[in-house]
Amino acid sequence: MTASRVSPVAPGAAEAPADLEPALKVAPLELFLDLVFVFAITQLTGSLAHHLGPGGFAQVLVMLALIWWMYDAFIWLTNAMPPRTHRRRAPLMLAMGAFLVISLSVPHAFEGGGTAFGWAYLVTVVLHTGMFVAAGVTPAAVLRMGASNVVVGTVVVTGGYLGGTVQLGLWTAAFAMQFVTPWVAGLPEFRLRADHFVERHGLIVIIAFGESVIAIGVGAGTAELGPALIAVALLSLAVCVGLWWAYFGHDDDARAEHRMAALPSAERNRAAVAVYYLGHLGLLLGVVLFAAGVKSAVGHPDAAIGGPQAGALAGGITLYLLVNTALRGFFGLRPHLPRLLGAALVAATVPLGTRVSALAQVGAVAVVLVAVFGYEACRYPVADSDRD
Repeated sequence: MTASRVSPVAPGAAEAPADLEPALKVAPLELFLDLVFVFAITQLTGSLAHHLGPGGFAQVLVMLALIWWMYDAFIWLTNAMPPRTHRRRAPLMLAMGAFLVISLSVPHAFEGGGTAFGWAYLVTVVLHTGMFVAAGVTPAAVLRMGASNVVVGTVVVTGGYLGGTVQLGLWTAAFAMQFVTPWVAGLPEFRLRADHFVERHGLIVIIAFGESVIAIGVGAGTAELGPALIAVALLSLAVCVGLWWAYFGHDDDARAEHRMAALPSAERNRAAVAVYYLGHLGLLLGVVLFAAGVKSAVGHPDAAIGGPQAGALAGGITLYLLVNTALRGFFGLRPHLPRLLGAALVAATVPLGTRVSALAQVGAVAVVLVAVFGYEACRYPVADSDRD
């Protein structure tokens, strides 16, 4: 990734000259923390695969939104105060433990395990707020942010005790309340380095792709390694490569970093919430859906699969392409039409999975992605890819 050397500053101040600050790199401890996050993604995928219906989808969506909110909050934190000292690293390690408990509770969060999820979630809120006190942000802004997140965490804890439909309703309300926090806290009060922030989210997306690869192995299990299984596994990997290309092809991540760095600090922070929390929530949900569907595909490659499984497989890729296209539009990146057409064609592969075989559907999805990105590479070389 090409590192930007522009640093955001306090509201009302001029942007720092490009050569005054070195690039802010992702610290090894942050990558270590990512290992816990990928476990949360694995748990959510497994939960969705076992409850692949509207109710299970709603539960996984709410849990993913809550977990991603606080995990993304720690990206903001390490952006403001890199974990270079033991005093800064220790609370991050405690947060790692809290995220591990959250991840462990995911499979039974709506079956009696919601209290563990809620209390561990509240611990992450307290740790995050406490660490931000030392980040140099206006104390009043940190207090407002922390208070808002504590209210959200308290709602999550309460829902965990009540269970059932009430729990889902309260956790959905907590998800909605998250969008109040940036405005209550005062976004312009928080400094944001574009180089670290964009790189950090790119690494998270790669971590999510790793879950899809894990799903291939879990779906295969101990089945005999025959031609059909090898073919569907390789084609599923090709689909993962297509998702990688959608995000990183044409150096989109580096160009997004430069666009973020060029924004005024307040506008950059608003874009960080819209693009890197909400937008990446859509990308992560797409990966989780695809991974849940591909488990069934790899497990029974030469047989037809159920409608929910085929729908998850195609729906995850479709959602990912649509969100990816919207995010590229925000950064002024082109083209759009091939990816939108590809999303429609992928959605149309569901009958192949339900009437022919899982192998046929995964193969068709892979062909669509190869066609879309092959066309883009030929028609829109990197130097011209920002033109329609």
